[in-house]
Amino acid sequence: MSANPASTTTDEPSGSGFRIPKVPFWAQIVAGLVLGVLLGWLARSQDIDWLYTTLDKVGHIFVQLLKLAVAPLVFFAILVSITNLRKVNNAARLATRTLLWFMITSLIAVAIGLAIGLITNPGSGTGLTPKDGKLPEHSGSWLDFLTGIIPDNVITPFTELNVLQIVFMAAVAGIAALQLGEKAQPILTLSESVLELLQKALWWVIRLAPLGTVGLIGYAIADYGWDLIGKYATFTADVYIGCALVMFGVYPLLLATVAKVSPLQFFKGAWPAIQLAFVSRSSVGTMPVTQKVTERLGVPKEYASFAVPFGATTKMDGCAAIYPALAAIFIAQIFDVQLGVGDYVLIAFVSVIGSAATAGLTGATVMLTLTLSTLGLPLEGVGLLMAIDPILDMMRTATNVAGQALVPVLVSAREKILDHDAYNSASASPVDDEVPAAEPERVPVAA
Repeated sequence: MSANPASTTTDEPSGSGFRIPKVPFWAQIVAGLVLGVLLGWLARSQDIDWLYTTLDKVGHIFVQLLKLAVAPLVFFAILVSITNLRKVNNAARLATRTLLWFMITSLIAVAIGLAIGLITNPGSGTGLTPKDGKLPEHSGSWLDFLTGIIPDNVITPFTELNVLQIVFMAAVAGIAALQLGEKAQPILTLSESVLELLQKALWWVIRLAPLGTVGLIGYAIADYGWDLIGKYATFTADVYIGCALVMFGVYPLLLATVAKVSPLQFFKGAWPAIQLAFVSRSSVGTMPVTQKVTERLGVPKEYASFAVPFGATTKMDGCAAIYPALAAIFIAQIFDVQLGVGDYVLIAFVSVIGSAATAGLTGATVMLTLTLSTLGLPLEGVGLLMAIDPILDMMRTATNVAGQALVPVLVSAREKILDHDAYNSASASPVDDEVPAAEPERVPVAA
């Protein structure tokens, strides 16, 4: 008999009661989305201040809980993942292939973004003018990007949540540990224990995602409203269509032709991570789920523990490829700047090389300013997109995470280390399985 509590709901109970079925995590997220939209609409249409504030606080607390774990999680995940490569045959080859596929898929994604932008002209007819823009509080340049990798001290990157610098320190520590060999084993054992502790705590936060969904979606609807979204209708549609083409067009094609596996089975296994990414808007916050689904899809654990953390901080097809390509075209049209072929090549170059600047955090402002400064476009254009950014970031992050799970599957299949039996049987939600369900409550039935 199946151990799944939900499968026993139709059985005759042994006692005088019936079991309440356990609601799957994906269904909880969907319910949170629907409830968030309804409460957001209610708060805005009826001008209910307390509901608006509550939705804001619920969503903010959920994001803050995710961010709380980001700095130590990234550090120990990268450190442990690098040292785990010593357990993998042809580790250097796997790392090189992983990076290569990151770049290939990013190039395809940015090409799709540019094509959609050139076809639809998202900046035309919006009614927006250069006066509507404003300078961002934080901007990025190539000099800042290159010099900003190395921190001034070991504390500030954690307090200011500079993920790129944290990745740099973790990579240095991991490589040093490999060089030390057995002498570094006590540190590695401690690091693995701390990582497991952080992941367990983050799983508890992830279980709150349905509540976070209500707050984040509800606040977005209540704060921005449909009128504001209407001004950016073409641009918003472009981002969603571009991401959808990459996620449900390019990725399945690569799975079918390169990996020679079922695309439908991939989405069946990876959907919990993609779904959580859409809600949380954080690749790093979703990382434990992404790694779990990647392992369930047959990728060896030692390789997945390297590829997924590496991807969560550098692999951004949504935030660093599709979005900046479309945004550059949008802003150029608002400011009446003509872009040439060389500019489009620069956009592709920035997207493929500079994606680490996004560093897996909510939002892609740094990446966008990096793109604009490279093209010589006004940075005030960033202010035009800040209002609509949370709506866009949901789909961008979902695309990021789908790509972060895809590449390890592609590489594993090409290197013939993919467990096809595990891949073909991956279906259960790792969120439901990670936290054991409590004994289902029995509701007494009257005699």
